Amino acid sequence: MLSKTFDPKTVEPRLYAAWEASGAFAPTKDPAAEPFSIVIPPPNVTGSLHIGHALNNTLQDVLIRFERMRGKAALWLPGTDHAGIATQMVVERQLASEGNISRRDLGREAFVEKVWEWKAKSGGTIVNQLRRLGASCDWSRERFTLDEGLSAAVRKVFVRLYKEKLIYRDKRLVNWDPQFQTAISDLEVEQREVDGHYWRFAYPLEDGSGEIVVATTRPETMLADTAVAVHPTDERYTRLIGRAVRLPIVNRPVPIIADEYPDPEKGSGAVKITPAHDFNDFQVGKRHNLPMINIFDDFARLNDNAPLEYRGLDRFAARRKVVDEFERLGLLRGVEKTRHVVPHGDRSGVVVEPYLTDQWYVNAEILARPAIKAVEDGDTVFVPKAWEKTYFEWMRNIQPWCISRQLWWGHRIPAWYGPDGRVFVEESEAEARRQAQEHYGRPTDLRQDEDVLDTWFSSALWPFSTLGWPEQSADLARFYPTHTLVTGFDIIFFWVARMMMQGLHFMGEVPFKRVFINALVRDAEGKKMSKAKGNVVDPLELVDEYGADALRFTLTAMTSGGRDLNLSRQRIEGYRNFGTKLWNATRFCQMNGCARAEGFDPAKVKAPLNRWIVGETVRTAQAVTLALAECEFDRAAEALYRFIWNRFCDWYVELAKPVLNGAEPEGKAEVQATAAWVLDETLKLLHPVMPFLTEELWGQTAGLGAPRAHRGFLMTAPWPDLPESLVDPAADAEIGLIVEAISEGRSVRQELNVPPSARPPLLVLEATPGQRRILQAAAPLIAQLLRISEVRIGEAAPEGAIPYVVEGATFALPVAEFIDLSAERARLAKEVAGHAGEIDKLARKLANPDFVARAPEEVVEENRERLAEAQAARAKLEAALSRLESVA
Repeated sequence: MLSKTFDPKTVEPRLYAAWEASGAFAPTKDPAAEPFSIVIPPPNVTGSLHIGHALNNTLQDVLIRFERMRGKAALWLPGTDHAGIATQMVVERQLASEGNISRRDLGREAFVEKVWEWKAKSGGTIVNQLRRLGASCDWSRERFTLDEGLSAAVRKVFVRLYKEKLIYRDKRLVNWDPQFQTAISDLEVEQREVDGHYWRFAYPLEDGSGEIVVATTRPETMLADTAVAVHPTDERYTRLIGRAVRLPIVNRPVPIIADEYPDPEKGSGAVKITPAHDFNDFQVGKRHNLPMINIFDDFARLNDNAPLEYRGLDRFAARRKVVDEFERLGLLRGVEKTRHVVPHGDRSGVVVEPYLTDQWYVNAEILARPAIKAVEDGDTVFVPKAWEKTYFEWMRNIQPWCISRQLWWGHRIPAWYGPDGRVFVEESEAEARRQAQEHYGRPTDLRQDEDVLDTWFSSALWPFSTLGWPEQSADLARFYPTHTLVTGFDIIFFWVARMMMQGLHFMGEVPFKRVFINALVRDAEGKKMSKAKGNVVDPLELVDEYGADALRFTLTAMTSGGRDLNLSRQRIEGYRNFGTKLWNATRFCQMNGCARAEGFDPAKVKAPLNRWIVGETVRTAQAVTLALAECEFDRAAEALYRFIWNRFCDWYVELAKPVLNGAEPEGKAEVQATAAWVLDETLKLLHPVMPFLTEELWGQTAGLGAPRAHRGFLMTAPWPDLPESLVDPAADAEIGLIVEAISEGRSVRQELNVPPSARPPLLVLEATPGQRRILQAAAPLIAQLLRISEVRIGEAAPEGAIPYVVEGATFALPVAEFIDLSAERARLAKEVAGHAGEIDKLARKLANPDFVARAPEEVVEENRERLAEAQAARAKLEAALSRLESVA
């Protein structure tokens, strides 16, 4: 017998350990099974589970459990990313706290050994947290981006792209983190709004005939200016184009050039151009072949290209000195306070510098072409489709991809330099030495490039490197291309696009057929979660409090067409109650002897109630199957909730109670067998979303289905494939009439505040002969569930009876003696008017283009939802008022 309650804290770890030990997470070895594979977006090895991970991995697990039960060879391949800068930072901080040791004190090899030691001890935190969520990954295939197999793939890709002239070395601007002394990707840059200043500086014309005023938020960079730009149509400066200014402090002439970049409407219309320290200026510098003067070292201190008195100064100290000098020279034309966005390293927290340096680059423009065409042709589809626009916009304007990082933890770049600087790019040092000997005619000492590769370079190979490439493994042949990628919108550029490029280039096929972009999880008020706001939700705390299933169902139910999720504890608690409802219904069936008879055939049940619930089960199976196949997670959850809570637990169980409590053995046996069959199918349908609860019920109710095949886990049971022929329209009409007659009668009672103790009769005013027979037969049950005295067929309605219509039949509830009709009419009219005011206010706000354009998206959406709720509430009250007025 089932216990009274489901205890997630004891059940979840027990079931997960049993699943994993059984090997059930591995794909079936049946060669005839259709492959369905997902590669996990590899979390950082330093990471811990946050609510975004919980959403992303829940949706992946729902899909993989669904397809596994559908008989496919379902592989969910897990792994972690070495996360170069994040992991190096963790270990550096640990060393500093233990003995004030820096990585440079240890040296490269010893430091990397320390990182591997840390990874072995602490690097698996998030993997174990994913287990707590119920993630059914095939952990036997778990990969790490620095595994030897993946490292071999990285080396092969680098070398091949280099020899195809798609990887090259170039001097360009990068995002430079002065604390870590490395280039970082755009994704690792955090744009922060800060207080700052606009300084307006006068640059004297070289011939002494006047000056040009420029404005800047970074005065120190003026030491590296190589031009002043004006718009070619700006009449104020037309006569000055081609002339020069004398750069103060540096005392260097710089030209005045014409370029489309300056905005004549902004500031003075003249812009200082510093190609080595600004991304826009860099492009201007390239167009005009300007010198590019780098005045910073790796620590953002001024180098020997700056005037003598500035050398060695920190950039911010240099800023103060420059401003003071302009003021002393009488060339400071004003200072304004401003709030502006400044890039910071997301790990270090320091201001990032645009920095001119030699780095390795990938010619992304060439690789992007087939990746663009693949999405245009539908070889890979985005869900929601709107994200294709984001993908195309970035891919069609793609820039060279900087892939080198000045770190020690990561894939070392397979490039070796000879004494004259010649580079040898090979997969191994031995091959590089062989090539060098052939070139120089003798054995020659080589120096390997100090840099490592951008983490995104190795993760771009993830869909095929994890399956064994460059070896032509059985897994690669069977599971590539993968089927669905589930990921966040924020890494469409950094990961999805790059996987598309590399997959097509090296495998000749797209890496995945479908990309599902999951939305952002916000707090209950629709605000973005952040530590600063103090509204971050820890998913493991929610699992501790409500169980993994309740959190999983919440996240699934709220995933709708890319819309952000507003997560509240109230919603999670509600879905925990949903699980409790199913548990109690199953326990009720068990206590009432519900057992599936040998040879039970749902097509042969006779009672309309049983034929009805069988048909509802079929419809639900069809709806859930279609929804999950199309990644319409909310629709699947909605269908499950409606069927389990409303159709099965509320109506079928309630309508079946008189039969189960009765003395007629044949009818009772059919209900018992039908209930057991429905529960079987229900547990299968719900399993992908709520795996722990359903698996526990499956294992604890073997008696319900004896002698059915309850051997093995629910997670490997076959998915329901129920024929449409099991739907019986006649049974639907019969049970539907009873259910709607009771439901609508309950609504009348609730709307008009009829006391629960009141027992009016239910009058059937108009009905077909068939409907009358149904209602007469079900009269005792209707009376019990609707809290009425009796059902009277064909009787005229007295004054004060409230009419309602169901399935063409007209009913009436005489309630005048239990309520004050005039008072209820006044109350309803007042409430309708109140909703009308709220609706008018919200409608006017949403009709305002300025509000819709400027308000945060979540605020606009919240107002739309409030409007819809107010309109629905008003409609319900108006219907109740209309009923009252019809009996006036």
